[in-house]
Amino acid sequence: MSLFDVAERVAVVTGASSGIGAHLTRTLAAHGARVVAVARRAKALDGLGEGVASCAADLAAVEDWDGFACALAAPFGAPQIILHAAGVNRREPWPEITGASWDATLDLNLKVPFFLSRALVPGMGDWGRIVTFASLQSSRAFPNSLPYGASKGGVAQLTRAMAEAWSAAGITANAIAPGFFPTELTGPVFADPERAARNAAQTCIGRNGALADLDGPTLFLCSPASAYVTGQVLHVDGGFTAK
Repeated sequence: MSLFDVAERVAVVTGASSGIGAHLTRTLAAHGARVVAVARRAKALDGLGEGVASCAADLAAVEDWDGFACALAAPFGAPQIILHAAGVNRREPWPEITGASWDATLDLNLKVPFFLSRALVPGMGDWGRIVTFASLQSSRAFPNSLPYGASKGGVAQLTRAMAEAWSAAGITANAIAPGFFPTELTGPVFADPERAARNAAQTCIGRNGALADLDGPTLFLCSPASAYVTGQVLHVDGGFTAK
């Protein structure tokens, strides 16, 4: 087995119907992993490639996490890798934030990664990889994103806490913090060419991200190569946070 080998590993990817989740589902499957793709929209999970099974579910509505973990294990066996790519950013000005919209954001972005990880950990045995998705807003404040920023700050600390809890058993927990990538979530950013150009200019590399830029970091964190890396937030942002 090579350092970056994920062949025959069973992975779960949430938010797999579009954007980063869909792309990384295809990436893991192309490298030999057997992937269970999870999202609310069942039809959008079609066509993700060979070695991919789909599971349509509203993660924010799951109550029986142990039962859900059993359903995820049904296609290929107990998952050893979980990528938490599901997320929401409502982009509400602070006076318009309601209790319901706050809860909806924190539930999907922060609560779900913990409860789903906890349900999957027993089946991982002595080897597992948990990859959460943090954000530039885990450490930076952006306008009209107060609940999202709070949730992503929480994801960074949740990842460290999960590493403390489970890494002694061989299960690592790390986060990827993407910069600006073209997805449904960042659609309003890329719809404004001037704004997209300003973001690109703030990186050290001088461009916004392409989804393929996430492949290497993801394979690293999902493979034996990252055996001694845990509790870390890896910014894949072209150097945005370095400037």
